[in-house]
Amino acid sequence: MFGLIGHLTSLQHAQAVARDLGYPEYADQGLDFWCSAPPQIVDTIKVTSLTGETIEGRYVESCFLPEMLATRRIKAAIRKVLNAMAHAQKNGIEITALGGFSSIIFEEFHLYEKSQVRNIKLEFERFTTGNTHTAYIISAQVEQGAQKLGIDLSKATVAVCGATGDIGSAVCRWLNTRTDVAEILLTARNQERLQALQDQLGRGKIMGLEEALPQADIIVWVASMSKGIDIDASLLKKPCLLIDGGYPKNLATKLQHPDIYVLNGGIVEHSLDIDWKIMQIVEMKDPGRQLFACFAESMLLEFEKWYTNFSWGRNQITVEKMDKIGQVSIKHGFRPLLNV
Repeated sequence: MFGLIGHLTSLQHAQAVARDLGYPEYADQGLDFWCSAPPQIVDTIKVTSLTGETIEGRYVESCFLPEMLATRRIKAAIRKVLNAMAHAQKNGIEITALGGFSSIIFEEFHLYEKSQVRNIKLEFERFTTGNTHTAYIISAQVEQGAQKLGIDLSKATVAVCGATGDIGSAVCRWLNTRTDVAEILLTARNQERLQALQDQLGRGKIMGLEEALPQADIIVWVASMSKGIDIDASLLKKPCLLIDGGYPKNLATKLQHPDIYVLNGGIVEHSLDIDWKIMQIVEMKDPGRQLFACFAESMLLEFEKWYTNFSWGRNQITVEKMDKIGQVSIKHGFRPLLNV
């Protein structure tokens, strides 16, 4: 059985969903209440592969909200992730993906050092960040999206915003070794990590956002921020392909221009309907078939019986592992979301 650990996008969203799911005691509560709310299994999932095999999973709502980071309730955020992992393990889930901010919190605050959660010792091989599949899907969106828009990668400049993160660095490695992209612009907050990435790639220009974005034919946004960010559309190239792989995904609503094409990065479509309700709650356009690639990774690991933390540790994603997860992704009927 596979598991998905997720969370909702805001306090307002959480209150509305709680009401819809039949938890009236959560529906009118403020942030302090959600800081103490325990994790809940709120959905049972069935997925059928193109091979004909059907697997079952559970969705664990962590009750984490991005406002916890924005208001510096860091201890509450950490507790949410650890408690949700313990809840998944206690319920016998063999492989569970950490979705949204769950994996970011796990890595940023070194939660691998906190394996004891009350009377449960976390078995980390039961968990995956799902970032390898996400990086593969975003890389595929770059290649396939560019082709659909007539952007020649051999002449194109790609800016990777959040380049030193787990997903961003993996996308850079893929672009560097699996494509003939002309130029890669590297942007992130940590200059030391940027220099190390540039040294590893043997190429790429380190730039700030304001300098990089106007030069890019393709922008890969994989920086995650609890409040999002504003980008001036008038400064971007036309046409421009922008792949919004951050969290929350809000760039499509902010960048309204006919020659700027925004893809929801890291989203996959399944070939067959999935029996669940959770993607409708997080407002996917086609909730029966669309989902986060990180969630799909745990499904793929269950299909293949690879009960291991396939994606684990910061900047450990290799192009070879992206190839491997990409092959089984295609095998079981997943494809990158392309709505350009």
